Amino acid sequence: MDSPPSDSSAGAIEGVVAVVIVVVVVIKIMLFCYCMDKAKTAISVVNEANQLKAQSTSNRGAAHLAFPVIGDSQLEAGTMERFLIDIAREKPIRFAPSHLAAFTLNFSEQLGSGGFGVVYKGRFPSGVHIAVKVLNRSSGKRMEEQFMAEIGTIGRTYHINLVKLFGFCFDPKMQALVYEYMENGSLDKLLFSDPSKTIEWEKLHEIAIGTAKGIAYLHEECQQRIIHYDIKPGNVLLDSNLNPKVADFGLAKLYNQNSTHVLVSGCRGTPGYAAPELWAPYPVTYKCDVYSFGMLLFEIVGRRRNHDANLIDCSREWLPRWTYEMLKKNELPEMIPSCGISEENREKAKRMVLVALWCVQYLPAQRPLMSTVVKMLEGAIEIALPPNPFGYLEDNNLNCAFNFGSEGNYDSSSSSIKPLIQSSDCEIEIAC
Repeated sequence: MDSPPSDSSAGAIEGVVAVVIVVVVVIKIMLFCYCMDKAKTAISVVNEANQLKAQSTSNRGAAHLAFPVIGDSQLEAGTMERFLIDIAREKPIRFAPSHLAAFTLNFSEQLGSGGFGVVYKGRFPSGVHIAVKVLNRSSGKRMEEQFMAEIGTIGRTYHINLVKLFGFCFDPKMQALVYEYMENGSLDKLLFSDPSKTIEWEKLHEIAIGTAKGIAYLHEECQQRIIHYDIKPGNVLLDSNLNPKVADFGLAKLYNQNSTHVLVSGCRGTPGYAAPELWAPYPVTYKCDVYSFGMLLFEIVGRRRNHDANLIDCSREWLPRWTYEMLKKNELPEMIPSCGISEENREKAKRMVLVALWCVQYLPAQRPLMSTVVKMLEGAIEIALPPNPFGYLEDNNLNCAFNFGSEGNYDSSSSSIKPLIQSSDCEIEIAC
């Protein structure tokens, strides 16, 4: 027969139970305190949000009254307000003019200016540096279109190689966009403003790949495909580490991923970078960005503008065509060193040249996807020799009209086109 438990054993069990109870009580107290702290934070955030909402509602009411008296505006107040309400569900924050004045110390430091407005340097109270683009209201409807294009595209995306849009201001007194600040300016400035400044080739190669990744994200990874329409060195910005970010979405458009083509009103892009189809009344696809990226690649490799009328040798005047002629003659090994590229980097440079020639093919269907471009630049896939992208220039009649296929591919036909451009109808920025 088993003996009954001793008093010492019973006491030990009671002690263990007591310890467990104490531990449970302590944990509950800690959880209660944690929840109360979170609740206070949540209440504070809700109160702040309600205050901002009330302020925004007040501003919207004032805006509804003020919009009709803006003389140069083609905008209907209701349409823009509905747009802003929709955007409020996304990431960008709506700022008041007083906020921007405070962020920029009353707009004291100007970073640059252009046809659509002036860019100022500023800083959030947290210390984060920003760039504030104040749009030119005298641009009228074009300003409004740029405003909605910027917020409606880049405001909905996030990628390490796309400039971040923090917020915007839409007020009867001011329309502005607030971006992250890019310390090293544009790729255009890096390549051309100071020829004496040396940049490691490896860094230029990284800039090319990063830019390609940003465009590939716009084309292939967003819920709605985004066509930028104005890829060029001036619209690739560089942070403190020279990491590239695609910027300036003022001409960008959103399209469904299954859309095979789009029709654009007027011309878009910058002469020298814009794809041929943008200058004629024909359907346009996202491949127009691929063409522009190819033109950008030529300038990275050559460290010069694509067109230079000051060269003594007129055969070198247009860099892309001269590059193809050198390839055809098997003289790329002679051309690449003349661009200041060292021996260890010449294979990458040749790869970039081949990619550029594929990107600027006249027929959009022959241009690669940007995701394929990334793989080519990284050396993940072999690159075949490209056909002549400039053969159409040898035909005086420009027999290059497009027939649009069922899967979004272009086929050449015998019909001729005359791409006459009326500058008054074009949305162009002249390269300088």
